[in-house]
Amino acid sequence: MSDATSQTVYFYDRHPISSEIIFKKLRASRGHLDDLRPEELFPHDQDHYGGLAVTDELARGAQIGAGSQVADFCAGLGGTVRYLAHKYGADVTGIELTPARVAGAQELTRRVGLDHTARIVEGNVMDVPLPDASMDAVVSQEAFCHVPDVKKAVGEAFRVLKTGGRLAFTDWIAHQPLATADAQLMWEGMAIQPLRSIADYRSLVESVGFKVISAQDLTEEWGPILKERLAMYQRLREEARQAGTPMGHDAFHESYIRFVDLIQQRKLGGVRIVAVK
Repeated sequence: MSDATSQTVYFYDRHPISSEIIFKKLRASRGHLDDLRPEELFPHDQDHYGGLAVTDELARGAQIGAGSQVADFCAGLGGTVRYLAHKYGADVTGIELTPARVAGAQELTRRVGLDHTARIVEGNVMDVPLPDASMDAVVSQEAFCHVPDVKKAVGEAFRVLKTGGRLAFTDWIAHQPLATADAQLMWEGMAIQPLRSIADYRSLVESVGFKVISAQDLTEEWGPILKERLAMYQRLREEARQAGTPMGHDAFHESYIRFVDLIQQRKLGGVRIVAVK
């Protein structure tokens, strides 16, 4: 396992949102886990900036509909996978690197009865375990920032897409180069690889053969969302402290505080890119 892979797995093994936490919250609110419905997970399992509305934006950009064959690169706990299968009637395969999150995603999916059209498999998005030209759409949310070779991952998206298929994703971008200390903090706390500008990202996507349809700057949109997420993580830490349980990954907490600050300063930001093969 490479250093980059190990760091990413280390980060996600200690992420403040996990299947165990989701099940704990559901037990507390409904008393049991019997007969769970997919929509009962949505307040808990959408681990991306902006919740369901931004997934709907990706679905529109990727032209996902009933019967669409979709791959979700870096699927995490499978929230997007389940949502696209449930709401849009798509057949969705999530590719996720971290074994613990794959297992958690599979259990969540089984519990809501979506395991026939929503599946999460262990794999690396730089070497995707899917056949050539088998997908109508590939999506990803705030995840390529962890990938050591983004061009290789985007190239894999191109390979698995049918002609006319679409790639739609969101990710971190840098409006200006990070200071060395900030870049190191992002790496140690959140396994963030070196970032690129929107123009550079657009060129990267085009370099593997895609035609970029749109590249939207999300920095202003992300600002208030990320401040709220930081507050949520801090509430989770306080709940853990009061319960006498581990408070999570301290380096993540420190780096996330700085990340939110850098977003507010517009040194970092986000982008939504839609492209067609």
